[in-house]
Amino acid sequence: MKFKNLITVIFCTLTMQMVFAQKMELSDKKATTETKNLYKNLQKLLNKGIMFGHQDDLAYGVNWKNPDGKRSDIKDVVNDYPAVFGWDLGHIEYGNAKNLDDVPFDKMKGYIKSVYDMGGINTIGWHVDNPNTLKNAWDNTKAINDVLPGGSKQVVYKKWMDNLAVFLKSLKGSDGKQIPVLFRPYHEMNGSWFWWGNKSATPEEYVKLYRYTVDYLKNKKHIHNLIYTYSPNTFQTAAEFMQHYPGDDVVDMIGFDNYQYASPTATDSVMQDSRIKFQAQIKNGLTILDSIAKAHKKIPTFAETGLEAVPDKAWWTKTLWPIIRDYKISYVLVWRNHGWKADENKFHYYGPYLGHPSAPDFQKFHDFKGTLFQSDLKKFNIYK
Repeated sequence: MKFKNLITVIFCTLTMQMVFAQKMELSDKKATTETKNLYKNLQKLLNKGIMFGHQDDLAYGVNWKNPDGKRSDIKDVVNDYPAVFGWDLGHIEYGNAKNLDDVPFDKMKGYIKSVYDMGGINTIGWHVDNPNTLKNAWDNTKAINDVLPGGSKQVVYKKWMDNLAVFLKSLKGSDGKQIPVLFRPYHEMNGSWFWWGNKSATPEEYVKLYRYTVDYLKNKKHIHNLIYTYSPNTFQTAAEFMQHYPGDDVVDMIGFDNYQYASPTATDSVMQDSRIKFQAQIKNGLTILDSIAKAHKKIPTFAETGLEAVPDKAWWTKTLWPIIRDYKISYVLVWRNHGWKADENKFHYYGPYLGHPSAPDFQKFHDFKGTLFQSDLKKFNIYK
């Protein structure tokens, strides 16, 4: 009996190892060659290190707005660009000239092209306005059922997705190829602040919205340069992470968003308490994420994080790096460096800039063997 049980254990173990060893496949079977190549290379890069990402990196920084798309707060500090560049298409639904963060869409298109041409990676979110009230994405008036087939706002929402599709389809590099994008719609759905969040929709309704959007873009608009990413907000258990999961057939990457919260003027003891809480949450989240990623054969990532104004001058090497270094995640992305209006959002930045107290520590973070920036990606030719 003991021998039979041992055989069963060995068989199950080998079976699981074989499952984890299987190649991850894109959910879109018609994906472009460059998109397939990127997905394949993202898997390989998991064994090389963790890519660093920054939202709106080329569009603006602390005390500047740059029209030519060459300046970067990150590059100012370490003479190197991020490996991953985040963008947002909020207000593309109306056909507006600028997004919700005042970035002109024509310039954004140029930034995305520059990133692709230099061998970097673009990830795009969509803070889409509430279709019922036409207020912003943070207006959590119920709306999902109204945009689904048969709903009162379906025609409106299809037009919005048409505008989204036009932009996504227009992204082309200097080689004439469509630019692959990590597309991350309807994020932080387990929070209560968005109209697609858990205060305004059931998990079942959310799944319908996500699947409807993917189906429309993929099968109606024939867009095949997207790698779909699912990312809840902070969670405690695997069940909570999976509660809104739309299915393996429409998801390619999984991750989560989690920020550290502390005032820029917080005392040392308050900052320490904040750090301990943040690190515990991240360790728990990444441990669960690792298990789910293996079971579902998806690429794991840390989709959004940061500490506003980075008041902890050793945050990069003493808070962030110690907790992510032991996990295989594709990238970690910190939020934007707004700060270009002197009288507005004075502390709303999450990356270092030249002269910031955390800049020397970020240089150490950049120099770690396990962190990957633009100069590192040049070695891998990720779209080939």
